[in-house]
Amino acid sequence: MTRIEHANIPVPDIDAAIRFLKIVAPDFIVRKDEKPSDSYSWAHIGNEEYYFALQEPHLDSDSKKQLQAYKNYGVNHVALVVSNIQEIEEKLVTGGYEKGIETPVEKYRRRVYYFDEADLEGELVEYLSEKPSEKYLYE
Repeated sequence: MTRIEHANIPVPDIDAAIRFLKIVAPDFIVRKDEKPSDSYSWAHIGNEEYYFALQEPHLDSDSKKQLQAYKNYGVNHVALVVSNIQEIEEKLVTGGYEKGIETPVEKYRRRVYYFDEADLEGELVEYLSEKPSEKYLYE
């Protein structure tokens, strides 16, 4: 079976991205955090099987050209499967994170979208069934 092992995402502030990920994925640990003075900073944060490879823009990048979600090339959002979506959402609200789109009430899953400090969108999904025919039912 094919699975996603990591996602590499450029972010303007790695520490801010790590703070957000520690709320939405409390089992994630920082595997590596490099801040060389002569190159761009990068970090890997995840659990034993999956992780995010975060990197700040290269030194010669144009920071004025930012991603416009759903309008140009780049990552629109990354979804994480969680088992306690209500608790995580409460922590995001307390942390002052902005909520994204509203999602419909579904029988076999719950979903929420939030933006981190860099306005990168994350989707959280909690499945209420183990059956693929129910988990991926598009109601």
